[in-house]
Amino acid sequence: MKNNKLREIAAGLMAKGKGILAADESEGTCGKRFDAYGIAKTPETRRVWRELLFTTPEIEKGLSGVILFDETIRQKASDGRMFGELLMERGILAGIKVDQKTEPFGNAQGGPFAGSPEEEVTKGIEGLPERLAEYAKMGAKFTKWRAVIRIGQGLPTKECILENAKRMAEYARIVQATGLVPIVEPEVLLDGTHTIERCEKVVKETLTVLFEALAEAKVDLKGLILKTSMVLSGKDSGKKDSAKEIAEATVRALKASVPKEVAGIAFLSGGQTPLGATENLNEMAKIQNKPWPLTFSYSRALQDPVMAVWSGKEANLKKAQEIFRKRVLATAAASEGKWTPKLEL
Repeated sequence: MKNNKLREIAAGLMAKGKGILAADESEGTCGKRFDAYGIAKTPETRRVWRELLFTTPEIEKGLSGVILFDETIRQKASDGRMFGELLMERGILAGIKVDQKTEPFGNAQGGPFAGSPEEEVTKGIEGLPERLAEYAKMGAKFTKWRAVIRIGQGLPTKECILENAKRMAEYARIVQATGLVPIVEPEVLLDGTHTIERCEKVVKETLTVLFEALAEAKVDLKGLILKTSMVLSGKDSGKKDSAKEIAEATVRALKASVPKEVAGIAFLSGGQTPLGATENLNEMAKIQNKPWPLTFSYSRALQDPVMAVWSGKEANLKKAQEIFRKRVLATAAASEGKWTPKLEL
């Protein structure tokens, strides 16, 4: 019975023509983005910013879910409703980021993961069942856990990929046992000078190891969503891949490593421009014979143009919401291969 409910929630998150807003930035990450536009870094400005997004008209037409941060799921809208409640009333599922940042994978002094000081593994298993129980009472229906994979000289190491995969599988097992849907997010970073071919190889290896770990942990793949990077050249490579190249390389990597039973795949924007992330998703949607639905789970690609207009000023709120409405609906159209530049106007 629990598995059926998980599968139902996962299918709802992957509803055709909809995607997931990642609004789970930590206070530090949100603060960096606020700095760029001279916005005060306070709990209240973060609350106002989230309310701007969550109350924008028509976003329920393009969003199936929103991933929240611990601070955000505890905050209320101006009318007194908890943000999770507000979203659910709009037909948008509330989710929650549950990992607790990263720790170094190795260090020069030795230790359990000695030898790879440039890499990271994600923390958060300790105390997870208790946190999940609290979040479920607040209305959360799904969760997210992110791991960071770096491409560089000798990186990533097989050991780091495996350790992150094991932790992610354990997270997914615990989450499903609690009755929530896990999103697993092994992000292969855009940073670096690597080629698109190198990125494809790393994405394929990372996902292959991850799904081996998930199988070992007996995680129900029909009640799980993969959030993954697109395959493209490193941002310092000097190479600008076409949307067609990115789409073909990405789908090729996914077909080689992701079981067809997975409920769906949502892409992160990972430092791409809003336009680039949208074009690439649109091109991917046009590829035929994919065994799973593909959609988006964007943060900056949806939020940055909105934040730039809002700039922390109440007078700009309506204008910013109109930009967010268009961004959501345009990106949702891209998830079906129906995007055109006119949708942004």
